[in-house]
Amino acid sequence: MPNPVLVNKLAKLAVLVGANVQKDQVVVIRGTTETKELIREIAEEAYVAGAKSVHVQWSDDYVSRSSLKHQSIEDLENIPQWIVDQNKDYVEKGACFISVTSPIPGLNKDVDPVKAQKQGIAAQKALGFFREHLMGNKVQWTIVAAPNPIWAKQVFPKLNEEDAVEALWHAIFDASRVTLDNDPIQEWANHNEILLKHNKVLNDYNFKHLHFKNNLGTDLIVELVKDHVWAGGGEIALNQAYFNPNIPTEETFTMPYKWGTRGKVVATKPLNYQGKLIEDFYLVFKDGKVVEFDAKQEKQALSNLLDTDEGSRYIGEIALISHDSPISNTGILFLNTLFDENASCHMALGRAYPMNVKNGVNTPIAELENIGYNNSMVHSDFMFGSEDMQIIGVTQEGKEILVFKDGNFII
Repeated sequence: MPNPVLVNKLAKLAVLVGANVQKDQVVVIRGTTETKELIREIAEEAYVAGAKSVHVQWSDDYVSRSSLKHQSIEDLENIPQWIVDQNKDYVEKGACFISVTSPIPGLNKDVDPVKAQKQGIAAQKALGFFREHLMGNKVQWTIVAAPNPIWAKQVFPKLNEEDAVEALWHAIFDASRVTLDNDPIQEWANHNEILLKHNKVLNDYNFKHLHFKNNLGTDLIVELVKDHVWAGGGEIALNQAYFNPNIPTEETFTMPYKWGTRGKVVATKPLNYQGKLIEDFYLVFKDGKVVEFDAKQEKQALSNLLDTDEGSRYIGEIALISHDSPISNTGILFLNTLFDENASCHMALGRAYPMNVKNGVNTPIAELENIGYNNSMVHSDFMFGSEDMQIIGVTQEGKEILVFKDGNFII
């Protein structure tokens, strides 16, 4: 079992820094049955922070796998009205959300990928309002992690199950800046200040596009939307509460111009998508759209992701992270985007964040689309950073600025 002091510190961090629960606010905690210990601590700390009520939405990946195996596509696409109404009620009450992730990579490797795709599309259509609510930072939300034995053994295959789980707990604590002798709240205040400085430098340059290149085959130009905003670290919700969407986070990110990505990008870490591990893949872009792709493992899953809707072949986020960074330096492949994306430069296929363009949060999606915002039912990050990554930023005036050298920020 993990040290209860550390578990409690992580729970407090999720409540006070992640979601920044406000007095008399409704709190919704979402997680799988694998994460019950941490969820119980989070619920307790949410009440201590002044929550009006705490609601836990449980799920179970094994039960979900059974439903994908045995239910018809028609039944999987039937999203009960009570689920829609429940989410509408949470939105109307101004609830904040804390998600506890604990993936089981590869669990659905033998499941028909079309079923998962159809179910996902149906859920996204029925709950599109809720996705816009969170991604538009209308309220606070955050994601933290807890281990499970299957995930732990995949991350630490040489250890026995008990030791692997213990090792993964410690890796999560360390990445989240939680130790026995520190104050994680203050650590995160300091960390947010550093990320804000990165954001300011990049915003001041106001690049027209970025050119990524390394020896693995990435040679990619990503044009940025006009009046783009670099963000990272904490965000401000409509109720003016300052919150951190991801624990951990090391990124500074912004919005690409939908039709302005061209060239080839080679992934440097696997992508865990709908329980399938997509490995050794690349994408080729033309006028912003993926026109060619391949993967050595789970190519069909990648194809399903790309064919979700019109926007899923375009990118909605580009993020910069130095190769010499805390999570990268652990040398651990977490097989989980929450961690792996913070070890490497990455981009997201699909939906963009409105906050990444000036006045975006208060602008209707239809108007954002007119300026190059990518709208999609998916938002799936994958990593392509490397120790030899070079990034050149080109300003609006055509001046070239070296942003990354040998995988790291130099500006």
